[in-house]
Amino acid sequence: MTQRGGNILMITASTMLATIIQVLDTTIANVALPHMQGSLGAGGDQITWVLTSYIVATAIMTLPVGYLSQRFGRRNIFLWSVAGFTITSMLCGQASSLPEMVVWRMLQGMFGASLVPLSQATLLDTFPREKLASAMSIWGMGVMLGPILGPSLGGWLTDNYSWRWVFYINVPLGIASLIGIYLYLPDTPLRKQRFDSWGFAFIAIAVACLQLLLDRGEHVEWFEALEIQLYAVIGVLGLYLFINHSLGREDKFFSPALFRDRNFVAGTLFIFIVGIVLLATMALLPPFLQQWKGYPAVTTGLVLMPRGVGTMVSMLLVGRLMKFIDARTAILAGMALVTLSLHMMAGFNMEVGQRQLVISGVLQGLGLGLVMVPTSTLAYATLAPNLRDEATGLFSLSRNLGSSIGVSIVMAVLSRSLWINQQEIGARIQLSPDLAGALHNSGSMMAMPSALIQEISRQAAEIAYVNDFHLLMLINIAAMPLVLLLSNPEFKKTAGAA
Repeated sequence: MTQRGGNILMITASTMLATIIQVLDTTIANVALPHMQGSLGAGGDQITWVLTSYIVATAIMTLPVGYLSQRFGRRNIFLWSVAGFTITSMLCGQASSLPEMVVWRMLQGMFGASLVPLSQATLLDTFPREKLASAMSIWGMGVMLGPILGPSLGGWLTDNYSWRWVFYINVPLGIASLIGIYLYLPDTPLRKQRFDSWGFAFIAIAVACLQLLLDRGEHVEWFEALEIQLYAVIGVLGLYLFINHSLGREDKFFSPALFRDRNFVAGTLFIFIVGIVLLATMALLPPFLQQWKGYPAVTTGLVLMPRGVGTMVSMLLVGRLMKFIDARTAILAGMALVTLSLHMMAGFNMEVGQRQLVISGVLQGLGLGLVMVPTSTLAYATLAPNLRDEATGLFSLSRNLGSSIGVSIVMAVLSRSLWINQQEIGARIQLSPDLAGALHNSGSMMAMPSALIQEISRQAAEIAYVNDFHLLMLINIAAMPLVLLLSNPEFKKTAGAA
């Protein structure tokens, strides 16, 4: 399905527009939640279902992307998905109650689930083999735009217009993508095969419960809540039933050939680790800057933007560099840069300046770009083209699960560290006799303790954020040996020819 000339440009533009609006909606609504809460008449705990419903629906419907694409044609599924995503985005913007919003968000997630994997599969098939690195650079930039631009764009739209515009902005982009896909994307061969409905049901239950556990755990005290315990039990049961069901079947839900390809398995595992660091850092920095440093939302976005610029630059360069160096060398260099940036972040305190924030962000962005593009390229280097639709679905699911797990881990560690640090710092404070006497005086009790508690919380938060960044640094270092599992057949051919 390799294209030539102007079609490559139009296919790339159309498919990447679809990718951008999907990944954008994963984060753009976060900053608008407080405004939605008042308009929709929802409680603080209830409004989080606006995010949860989208994430869970996307995770579930990523699973059958390969089957649907092969059974009904990639172009047809792409068209239906973009059209459905655009329409449900408009309906989300018009929602007047929380149940209505949750329903539309769930449908939006279901339609949007196929956009990222299908865009990756399309670029892999559209570009010639020698330009796959360039194709993955373009795809990677589209995937990275969401986490980078989402919070800043969502805050700007909400402040200047309305929270409804975080959904309306998808409509013109969706229409442009729909027209481009309809005009330029070619049909793919159809393959009739049986759909393993029981296998899909079991694995969908497992994935949904894992996503619900990760997303809801922070709000309900994790495994102390019956809700989380039920998600864990049902999720493990679903996974067990899926494995048991698949062992005795020839037409398995996932093609066994996928798991026999070492590069794909190693690449999928590696992108899972990248997902942990990618969104976990972005989940930590905005509250650190806004809540503890006192930055407004616009300033926070501007300080974090150089991270995205670094990612874009490295993604543009690495596609060309891979013609001359082994992709695994680029991955290791990227991991080293990410480790250096996290080491810098582990030294942050409440007096950290914008210069250090920008430098660490740029270094991390450069590193993530160097990791993501070669990993995506090598993951498909030895995989048969007919497996790409199914493979890209699993690849995207792995990245998303890594992001969810990473955010949940760092937020749980942050919350626990904050509480422990407050207790330990408070226990070590020795009050002067005058202050101790004043604290017992009801007339001054409201003013003095509040300032003291605020300072204790500030110092406790500083330590908690340092602990989280240090943990992410260790995870990143531990993942570096996994590069040895990847092979680079193209580089071996080039070296042999030389």
